[in-house]
Amino acid sequence: MDVQTSGDVTIAVLPTRIDAVGAKDVEDRLTACFDTGARKVVADFAGTEYVSSAGLRVFLAALKFLQKEQGRIVLCGLAPFVAEVFDVSGFSTLFEITESRDEALTLLA
Repeated sequence: MDVQTSGDVTIAVLPTRIDAVGAKDVEDRLTACFDTGARKVVADFAGTEYVSSAGLRVFLAALKFLQKEQGRIVLCGLAPFVAEVFDVSGFSTLFEITESRDEALTLLA
């Protein structure tokens, strides 16, 4: 996972697969961002082709943490299969989701 910044927004560029193995790395990197004060986060799924239930749990935990800390996370660039996973699980109703990174950054401005 690549981490970038744009002003006070942290952009997490997610890997191709967020499965049982990859979810731990994403969780660790997000936690490190939170530990250094990140409270506005864009999760960029543009290059992500697969998300498992382990990956969903990581984002649910991130959402809960950020809500408790008066922070915010916006997901963007979900491929059709990834969007379907979020829809079927009901997670698409929990998260703010945009088509592009620019739209996500605008929401967090």
